[in-house]
Amino acid sequence: MRLRFRFSWIPFIAALCTAAAGVSLGQWQTRRALEKEAIEARLTERTALPPLDLRSAPPDPDAIEYRRVVARGEFMQNWNIWLDNRPHQGTAGFHLLTPFRMAGSDAWVLVARGWVARNPFERTRLPSIATPDGEVRLEGVAVRHAGRVLQLGEAPPPAPGAIVQNVAIDDVARSAGIRLLPFIVEQTGDMRDGLVRDWPRPSSGADKHRGYAFQWYALAATALLFFVVTGFRRGTSQTKE
Repeated sequence: MRLRFRFSWIPFIAALCTAAAGVSLGQWQTRRALEKEAIEARLTERTALPPLDLRSAPPDPDAIEYRRVVARGEFMQNWNIWLDNRPHQGTAGFHLLTPFRMAGSDAWVLVARGWVARNPFERTRLPSIATPDGEVRLEGVAVRHAGRVLQLGEAPPPAPGAIVQNVAIDDVARSAGIRLLPFIVEQTGDMRDGLVRDWPRPSSGADKHRGYAFQWYALAATALLFFVVTGFRRGTSQTKE
C-alpha cells in the first residue's frame, strides 16, 4: 500500500477561496492593530503636553486631536443632545452633549459632558441633569467626533433634547445657529452633576485585533492543510482525475 494524492478541482477551489478570505481578513485585522498602536503613540505624546487654551487652538482637528484643552465660558442652556447606545460597564446609557461658548468669543465647541444610565423601562424618559449656569472652567480632551454606532435609517436633524445614535458637528451648528469648532471636547473635570466621565480609550483593542488576525490566518492554513490531507488516498487501484 502506498499513498497517492488525488487532485480534485472543486475541493481545490473551495480551499483556495477559504484560504484567500482568511488571509485577507487576517491582514485587515493586523492593519487595525497597527492603527490602534499608532493612535496610542499619538495619544500618549499629546496628552503629555501642557493644556491648550481653546481660544488659541488651531482649527485643524488633526493638529489638536487628543490634546488636553481648557477654556472659560458658558454652556448653552436647554440645548442638550443625548447619544443613545453608549453602554458603560455593561449598563445601557447616554452620552450627553451640550454646546459651550468660550468667554470673549463668538466661537462655540460641542462638549461631551459625560455618561448617564438610561431608564431601563422607558427609553425616551431622559434623566434629570442640570446644565451649569454662568461662567465655568472647562477641562477636557479634544477628539474628532463623539464616536459612531450602527444606525438604521436616516437620522433626524439634531434638536434640543433629541435622542440620536450619531451626531455631526456641522448639523448641530446649523440647527443651533452657532459657529462650532470642528472637533469635540470630552470633558474631564468634575462638576458634581452626576455624569460619569470615564471615556473609552480610542487606542484600546490592539491585542484583540491581533488575536483575531491569528484566528483568520489559522483558518487559511487549516483550509489548505485539509485539502492536502483529504487528497491522499490509500491504495494503488485509484487513478488520477
